Amino acid sequence: MNLTRQFTDFFNSEKSGGIILIICTVFSILAANSFLGEDYLQLWSFSIGGHPLQHWVNDGLMTVFFLMIGLELEREIYAGELSDVRNATLPLMAALGGMVIPAGLYLVVNINTATRSGAGIPMATDIAFAIGILSLLGSRVPASLKVFLTALAVIDDLGAILIIAFFYTSALVWSNLLIAMGIFGLLLIFNRLKINLILPYLAGGVLMWYFMLHSGIHATITGVLIAFAIPFGDGGEKSPSYKLQHFLHRPVAFIILPLFALANTAIILSSNWHHSLYEPESIGIFIGLILGKPLGICLFSMVGIALGICSLPRGLKWKHIAGTGFLGGIGFTMSIFITLLAFDRVSFINSSKIAVLISSTIAGTIGFLWLLKTLPEKQSPE
Repeated sequence: MNLTRQFTDFFNSEKSGGIILIICTVFSILAANSFLGEDYLQLWSFSIGGHPLQHWVNDGLMTVFFLMIGLELEREIYAGELSDVRNATLPLMAALGGMVIPAGLYLVVNINTATRSGAGIPMATDIAFAIGILSLLGSRVPASLKVFLTALAVIDDLGAILIIAFFYTSALVWSNLLIAMGIFGLLLIFNRLKINLILPYLAGGVLMWYFMLHSGIHATITGVLIAFAIPFGDGGEKSPSYKLQHFLHRPVAFIILPLFALANTAIILSSNWHHSLYEPESIGIFIGLILGKPLGICLFSMVGIALGICSLPRGLKWKHIAGTGFLGGIGFTMSIFITLLAFDRVSFINSSKIAVLISSTIAGTIGFLWLLKTLPEKQSPE
């Protein structure tokens, strides 16, 4: 299987970014619980333009992250694995199972509690961490497995985006929403007129972000919409979509996501912090990410193949899909992001963050060891 240059660049940037995310997370937790703790927390509460620095990271910089995800999704739909219905069906079924089953298991535990709104937390897969763990296996990983995991994670992120848009939206301010969508419509007209300069789209995107921010819908959705307004053309190196995506890879992987990790994993661990692991929201996250993800990914993949709507790519076996299912249980970025939207109480947010970090670590470790055991030591040329 030949991998496109852009896919390879994307894979490699996510791989390195995953390692940096681990370092930033460990540093942030240690800093928050050291003698620097109070100053470190105040840093993220520092007000800029009437909003804390953490807000600008989560609502501002993360919009750029969603823009890159949107561009990658666009590339996959128009020219990548998702452009072929037959190829797209397996990761689509796997991603669907990896969202439905974890959410269902979470709700079973939290159905009549104040934390039932957290059902979206175990539905997400962190692309950077999942690919980062997979990359540790080096040349043992077949190209088909890299593509399957990446396509699954991209579709998973789309699912998370839709969940944020439909289920984590506060009261709508229709005037601002209509203005934002009007700007989006104008950008689509630019696209149809074949205006290939990136600047008008980015300028319009900033205005659209401002009105979306004040509309009640989470502002990061703007990033995905802008991505589909930017001309894709033939997807070649001269297309605006390609240029912007290629430019954003490293800033997102090495600046934006690390800042998100630093800002949102500054968790102060009290002497009895482990008691929160027995709370319903924590148990739901544990079950959802560690068990629900691999179960849903494998089960729905089997159903898809049994119905004849998809097939296993060459070089992949069910034991590889199972190992990939555990890597899908690495929620981190998107899970923490949804946590911040799902809960208002600090206790719920902190317990969920801790559960996400522990669950992601366990799922990632199982997935790595599983694939280390089941993948051949050296791949034959594809």
